[in-house]
Amino acid sequence: MSKSLFQKPIEIKISTVVAVSAILATADRLALDAALAEMTGGTADFFEDDLTVIDVAALPDGCEAVDWGGLIALLKKYRLNPVAVRNAPPEMAAAIAAHGLSLETASAKPRDEEAARPAPAATPDTAPTPVAVAAAQAQPVADGGVMIIDTPVRAGQRIYARGCDLVVTAVVNNGAEIIADGSIHVYNTLNGRALAGASGNAQARIFALNMSPELVSIAGVYSTFEDGFPQEYARSPTQIRLVGDRIDISSVNTANRA
Repeated sequence: MSKSLFQKPIEIKISTVVAVSAILATADRLALDAALAEMTGGTADFFEDDLTVIDVAALPDGCEAVDWGGLIALLKKYRLNPVAVRNAPPEMAAAIAAHGLSLETASAKPRDEEAARPAPAATPDTAPTPVAVAAAQAQPVADGGVMIIDTPVRAGQRIYARGCDLVVTAVVNNGAEIIADGSIHVYNTLNGRALAGASGNAQARIFALNMSPELVSIAGVYSTFEDGFPQEYARSPTQIRLVGDRIDISSVNTANRA
């Protein structure tokens, strides 16, 4: 019997997308090319085909029109893969859509997790860099395969532990999102969203001393808690793992009994 008979036509799972923001201060492609060449230092793999959101909020009034085709080609030259445009005025919408890019509306406040990529140091006498590239997730240095976060994770903030476990010693607030390719350990209260095994590791788990999440996910299989986290596990040491194709919740204490 064909295997396809047992496959669902479509499945929806939580996926983790890491993108960077390319923040334009000019539409002059020669200036942008020079800035990117200096930023990358001629390193061919400085960027690794990162999904890229083009941010046009910093373009000055009256600047030349954006050549979207040329800009896309330029970014791809430096292994940046443009997928969307942020903060675009309505008059740009048609041209953006015509080049296959989506429109993204950013929040009024800068994202807390945005951190600049390495770039040449600026001095008071230098002009603004024509293009700045910022990571869409905070990336503290991982030590020994573990990323450790000692400060509260605020609403709207996203932390991604790429290729390692994530340890958070402070509270994860409602509206925050923590993601790890490995397991997640929260030695405090876990609210918000927690996504472990983001690269497909079905053995990853989520642990927390106090558990009250909005959403959890293991290897893309997710569960939401619109009606609240189960009372028998809420606010107590709990682990979440994947059993088959379902999310399993259990007490850490119960799981450790002989």
